[in-house]
Amino acid sequence: MKKITLALAATAALVAATAQAHGPTRRKITESIEINAPADKVWAVVGDLKNADWMQNVTKTELTGDPAGKFKRLLTLKNGNQISETSNKYKPEDKLFSYYIDKVDVKDLPANDYSATITVEPEGNAKSKVEWKAAFYRGYMNNDPPPDLNDEASEKGVGDWIKASLANLKAKVEKGS
Repeated sequence: MKKITLALAATAALVAATAQAHGPTRRKITESIEINAPADKVWAVVGDLKNADWMQNVTKTELTGDPAGKFKRLLTLKNGNQISETSNKYKPEDKLFSYYIDKVDVKDLPANDYSATITVEPEGNAKSKVEWKAAFYRGYMNNDPPPDLNDEASEKGVGDWIKASLANLKAKVEKGS
C-alpha cells in the first residue's frame, strides 16, 4: 500500500511540475461595437485595406499583393515602429477580414502569434455591429514573464488597442469622413 501511495504522490508531483513548465496559453478576446451607420458604409472603411488610419496609433498603411488573394499590409505607428500583417481571408461579400501579424514589437502590442478576424454585420437598416476576435500568446513566450508581458498585461494591452480602434472606427464612420 505504501508503494502505491508513493507512486501516486510522485505522479501528482510530476503532473504539477509539467503543468507549471508548460509555456503560455493562447488568449482570446472578442470585442464589438455598434455603429450608427449601415453595414455597407462601415465596410467601406474596414474593407479599405489601403487605409487603416482608424486603427489605434496607425499613421500609414502600405499594401502589397492582391486583396482578392493573399496580401501583406505594413502599418506604421505614431512612434515610427511598424506592424507587418498577412491576410488569410478577405471576403467583401461577407464583410469579413482575417489576418495574422508577422512582426510586431511587443512594446507596441504585447502579443505573439496574433491572429484576428473582423466582421461587419447589419443591425437593422441604419446600424451595424463590428466584431473583432483576436487570439494570441502573451508578449513573453518563456516561463516567468515580466509583469508588463504576462498573460494579464498582454490581454489588457491587446484589448485596449482593439477597443480604441473600434471607437476610432465608430467616430470616423459616424462623422462621415
